[in-house]
Amino acid sequence: MPAYDLYALGNALVDMEYSVTPEDLQRLDIDKGVMTLVDEAHQLRIMEHLHEHDHHRGSGGSAANSIIALSQFGGQGYYSCKVADDELGHFYLKDLVNGGISTRDASFLDQGDTGRCVVLVTPDSDRTMCTYLGISGNLSVHELDTDALRASKWFYTEGYLVTSDTARIAAIEARKIAEQAGVKTALSLSDPNMVNFFKDGLREMIGEKLDLIFANESEAMGMADTNDLNQAVDYLKSVSREFAITRGPEGALVFDGKDIIDIDPVPVKAVDTVGAGDMFAGAFLYGLTQGWSHARAGRLASAASAKLVTSLGPRISREESQAILKQVDTA
Repeated sequence: MPAYDLYALGNALVDMEYSVTPEDLQRLDIDKGVMTLVDEAHQLRIMEHLHEHDHHRGSGGSAANSIIALSQFGGQGYYSCKVADDELGHFYLKDLVNGGISTRDASFLDQGDTGRCVVLVTPDSDRTMCTYLGISGNLSVHELDTDALRASKWFYTEGYLVTSDTARIAAIEARKIAEQAGVKTALSLSDPNMVNFFKDGLREMIGEKLDLIFANESEAMGMADTNDLNQAVDYLKSVSREFAITRGPEGALVFDGKDIIDIDPVPVKAVDTVGAGDMFAGAFLYGLTQGWSHARAGRLASAASAKLVTSLGPRISREESQAILKQVDTA
């Protein structure tokens, strides 16, 4: 019997969330409401400006958010990533373990800077992100735990890894190991810009055919080079045995290998949509790893991502996750 429901590979970023004013953003010369990659010096200047502001921090990264979601529903997960032998790196690993996730211990860490994402939240609930990848940009095959990968039901990775040559190669190698071991394979396309600028690399990560792809409408149509959702559906069928296309307030489309299933949305007032796709993927994979139907897994994923967007941050609590699980079980 597999030791893990899900083995995930992704970036490791310590999210550092500050409440700021629009005037703070102007003084820092930061474009509001977008994610910007910055160098260490630039990010340190931002943090120095905000040194008197209280902030919350937690282990972040797209695939990390998904596997922690799976854990909070009750799944067993293993996360491979790259953090440095610094205070933030040790914090990140401890936060993963506290979230119920297995990972390599600190003896594998290298010198350097752990990746950081400074999240600036304005009173209108908008989030502006300044990301310094640090050592996470050097993620490579050395971070793979092949024994844990082979001992898992599913392998999952994020499309963001396509931006780094070493990380992309690691994702491809992990997929090949999974395929050889009979472990099912899944990928999130992650962001429309990944599709727009790194499409060939994503196709390398997909390989001949995956078991499952997660995408939103823009990403799906971008991969298919079309503005027609039906054509995007046909394209995804050619590269993946199953898929889920999230459609925001319109719900989602799920393909179970035979049929297209409409997943109804859960109407809510959205406050912050960052992380909604990560939550959808984590909840959906939890359902599949427990032997659920795709329709039932989709209902859980829809309910969980709807709950997520009603507050700030890429996570909900374990208690909230369990409450949603009970609601779906009794529906």
